[in-house]
Amino acid sequence: MFSARWIRENGAAFDAGLARRGVEPHAERVIELDARRREALTTFQDRQQARNRMSKEIGAVRGRGEDTTALVAEVGTLKDEAQALEREEKALGAELDELLSGLPNLPADDVPDGADEGANVEIRRWGEPAHADGSAKQHFEIGEALGLMDFERAAKLSGSRFVVLSGALARLERALATFMLDMHTTEFGYTETAPPLLVRDAAAFGTGNLPKFEEDLFHTADGFWLIPTAEMPLTNLVAGEILEADSLPLRFTAYTPCFRAEAGAAGKDTRGMLRQHQFSKVELVSITRPEESEAEHERMTACAEEVLKRLGLTYRVVVLCAGDMGFSARKTYDIEVWLPGQGRYREISSCSNCWDFQARRMNARYRKAGERQTRFVHTLNGSALAVGRTLVAVLEAYQQEGGGVAVPEALRSYLGGLEAIG
Repeated sequence: MFSARWIRENGAAFDAGLARRGVEPHAERVIELDARRREALTTFQDRQQARNRMSKEIGAVRGRGEDTTALVAEVGTLKDEAQALEREEKALGAELDELLSGLPNLPADDVPDGADEGANVEIRRWGEPAHADGSAKQHFEIGEALGLMDFERAAKLSGSRFVVLSGALARLERALATFMLDMHTTEFGYTETAPPLLVRDAAAFGTGNLPKFEEDLFHTADGFWLIPTAEMPLTNLVAGEILEADSLPLRFTAYTPCFRAEAGAAGKDTRGMLRQHQFSKVELVSITRPEESEAEHERMTACAEEVLKRLGLTYRVVVLCAGDMGFSARKTYDIEVWLPGQGRYREISSCSNCWDFQARRMNARYRKAGERQTRFVHTLNGSALAVGRTLVAVLEAYQQEGGGVAVPEALRSYLGGLEAIG
């Protein structure tokens, strides 16, 4: 979320950044509302000062035994005018905040231009695609044949876009999550966290999910939001706080269920586990000083890549174009894993640097030792990885001719030495 002052001073650059994201210009409207709000505030303060002076004058006049009727009437007029101006200032401020809260972050200078995923730019690949001859089965064919992946019973319980995993596949999903958490906490310095799965409006607003993306979230009858990703509670751990500069960076990781309405996904990935209302994910969140966030972005992406390397899963990394980035992101790397059953790369992680966009919404700041001034932190988030999609990738990449699935060597110790399923 941008400040009106910054937009006043950088209106052309602000509109140029919005244009790169396919959003119409807003600087003129922001500047107009802000000017009217500041004018109302200044006039309100003038009326308040005049009223205070007049009230003192009334006391002096009364002390001399003189008539104060005209002065009292004037004070009443000033009071009415001040109250009207105060209401106007608050109304203009609310309108300005509503406008600003719906505008996305601006893309970094090195983010490629483009309107959609077709303009994303591949920057590296790792591994060789398995079963590239087109003979591979898709994950749901494998799971259903094993009798361990049941969409029909899930639909009976909850409707479409749900699944019931059982037996070895349920264990494999749990093993994947534990493997990821162990790596991120013991090797990469992230602190394992178990956050709430229900959050208030302020937390959803802080990460940029509200108000613009309300339809993508699940809402409870008593006013909570089910988290679409652990980014939401993890990032908000520092909301409203002033951190010591020496304590940064902070790095958090969490394994949680995630809940998404998938409001705009009609007709997409209707079969299988790729796009569901409930799925599990290991999330990474970093809170850094501004000068460290770009290096932290590269580090976080490398942590997510390492999971795939150790699982022996082929992938590529792309930088998203300006029109394909998430609302709060300034720059995003997507990691796409090779799915033999589909014969294509599919997203398994997004790692984003949000700069101070979320911090301003959350009022999350830091202070250097010996200084009174505070600065906004930078926030970053990434999937490392989406556990369900990693399970999909393992099933398709390690499928065997007889219908079974080999267990990646890195996971065998988490499964009691099991080498194959089925």
